[in-house]
Amino acid sequence: MSLPSDDILTRPLGVPEPADDSLKGRLARLRARLRPAHVHAGLGAGTLAAFGLLYLIGNPRGGEPRFVAPIALREAPAEAQRPAPAEPVRTAEAELPPVPAQRSAEEVESASGVTVFRPSGTAAPSEAVVIRVPTAEVKLVPAPDPRLSERGRHGTMPKLGEGRLRALDVYARPEEPGSGPRIAILLTGLGTGQSATASAIVKLPPQVSLAFAPYGEVERSAARARDFGHEVLIQVPMEPFDYPDSDPGPQTLLAAARPAENADRLAWAMSRLPGAVGLTNLMGSKLLAEGTALEPVLREAAARGLGFVDDGTAQRSLAPSLAAKAKAPAARAEIVLDAVPRAEAIDRELARLEAQARTKGFVLASAGASPLTIERISRWARDLDARGLRLVPVSAALRAPAPGTRVSKAE
Repeated sequence: MSLPSDDILTRPLGVPEPADDSLKGRLARLRARLRPAHVHAGLGAGTLAAFGLLYLIGNPRGGEPRFVAPIALREAPAEAQRPAPAEPVRTAEAELPPVPAQRSAEEVESASGVTVFRPSGTAAPSEAVVIRVPTAEVKLVPAPDPRLSERGRHGTMPKLGEGRLRALDVYARPEEPGSGPRIAILLTGLGTGQSATASAIVKLPPQVSLAFAPYGEVERSAARARDFGHEVLIQVPMEPFDYPDSDPGPQTLLAAARPAENADRLAWAMSRLPGAVGLTNLMGSKLLAEGTALEPVLREAAARGLGFVDDGTAQRSLAPSLAAKAKAPAARAEIVLDAVPRAEAIDRELARLEAQARTKGFVLASAGASPLTIERISRWARDLDARGLRLVPVSAALRAPAPGTRVSKAE
């Protein structure tokens, strides 16, 4: 049977083509549906009538396109089930600074200046401890002081002020009051290595005096050391026995040079570092053993209000014996802490330094500015107060005689 084109276009998808759309045909299909054996004979008349009416009226949604598609549910992958990270909430207020990482107790103590001394082998908070709180910061007199300065051929030079006012007295670090054996340490070789210089300035107690070689940007480094409370000295390059194989550097004072030539080189070295309390040798084993070359150096230091410290590395030095003759405040280091540059050797010399201080009351030591030496002295000095010992600046050995030291003082 042919159908109009409208019926073809509007027939629901998937619905079979009707054989006869007349009333007679519909009744015939109804009777055919009621014939199968699976229809229960006891079906009520009301139910049959309702079903027949629905069939006769037809599907009210007939004519709408239909398509049945199977839907299968699948579990999402584990990654897809994870909740997305929450977007950080941003506000108009300024962001807070990041919280610094937790620091160790040693770092906190070092940064604050407060040192806790616990009995050996114990670390429990319940044990008895000694706490050292830093005292008021000591500020050194700014340099150069116009009362103690004059213009020289190479720059600003130290001089004696009115009333014999000396740089040794004005620029020195004051000695803190206290009792007990005293120890002074002079660290040499600073200024040429920036890393070691910065480490010594920051890590070592301010009572440790620092000696700078007269090269590079020494004035800036020495000023920073004085800002941290360290008094400073100038290292004067002096001729060693194996010169020039071992060369202290330019402007070295030579044992056989004319006095005027050495005086000019000494003036150059002194002009390099304002604020120094004195001079010390840079090498110099040969010059220190030549009285005719060394005595003018000691006299010039005294005439300009400076002291002289022999670092103890030259075995045949005449500085202690010539100091009184030259009327120069001078002292010699009795112990060179890092003569053997190994940790256990340095620790052994530090222990010997303590023992001598307890016996004599005062000991002066020297050391070079190597990272190992700085680290060992820094560790040793942390609980020095708890052991009944005091660190004092090197100027204490130059300004006033102490028992057991070879010191002469200018009149």
